[in-house]
Amino acid sequence: MTRSIQDFCRVGFVHFMLFKDCIKGEGDFCSISKILDDPYFDAIELSWIGDPTRRSRVARELKSAKKSIAFGAQPVLLTQGLDINHLEESERRNAVEQVMAVIPQAYELGAEGFAVLSGKNTEEKHKSKAMEQLERSLVEIGLELKRYGDIPLRLETFDQLPYGKNCLIGSNADAALIAKDVRAEIPDFGLMIDLSHLPLQGETPAQAWQACGEYVVHAHIGNCVMNNPAHPMNGDEHPPFCIPEGENCVDELTDYLRVLLEGGYLSRETRPFLSFEVSLFDNWTPESAITNAKETLDAAWSRV
Repeated sequence: MTRSIQDFCRVGFVHFMLFKDCIKGEGDFCSISKILDDPYFDAIELSWIGDPTRRSRVARELKSAKKSIAFGAQPVLLTQGLDINHLEESERRNAVEQVMAVIPQAYELGAEGFAVLSGKNTEEKHKSKAMEQLERSLVEIGLELKRYGDIPLRLETFDQLPYGKNCLIGSNADAALIAKDVRAEIPDFGLMIDLSHLPLQGETPAQAWQACGEYVVHAHIGNCVMNNPAHPMNGDEHPPFCIPEGENCVDELTDYLRVLLEGGYLSRETRPFLSFEVSLFDNWTPESAITNAKETLDAAWSRV
């Protein structure tokens, strides 16, 4: 591909994964400058910011940077052990209320999308009920988002592995079933797929796209480690690309990008989000992880 990847998408970075001191809504958030000041990036993904004064400062910085913002409510659920498809109605309702509580923050920050994940996977005999609970929660959250403005809701698909997140929606085919039903009430609802999750899901990019591509409105790129309990990043932990024990490097990212391009997701007209989700371990620094991410994407895109 001769044109730059930025011509076809807004390349971003998931801030709360790179800077995990902020994943619980804490920290000083000065680290956003690592992304906002880098001309390679057109977007940033943030989550909750507990302190109102700090959040107001961040909102001003985001507005000044003139970059696209997406809001991830996944940390709100994961760090508090919440489940929006819990079979117990009181538990489900509590999870939904906690998500709804941060919706005003997404609007304050200027977000263009609001993402959640499903709760825990369940026994097959309870799956139908759990899917109903999930659909109900998504519609409730989607309608609450509309009360404040026009931020669309996204559901990110995860794995169903005991050493991963083990979520109800770990199959992209199941995600498509949910998306079809939710769109009947929330027309702009969509799915988020992540290259980091595909090996854990046991799906290739082509298989994932075939299963749910018509509903995909947001994409992440990253890496994972599988079946290595001794590794600190085993499971859904998002290590940098191309580490020896990892699943995703230039070849895998090239395949993913080609599927997204041929499927119409990557587009010069719409320029959707394509965000790195990478975290640190061992001697990796934010600077080295960002460099690794950019170099891997550039190398993969040159092959598309």
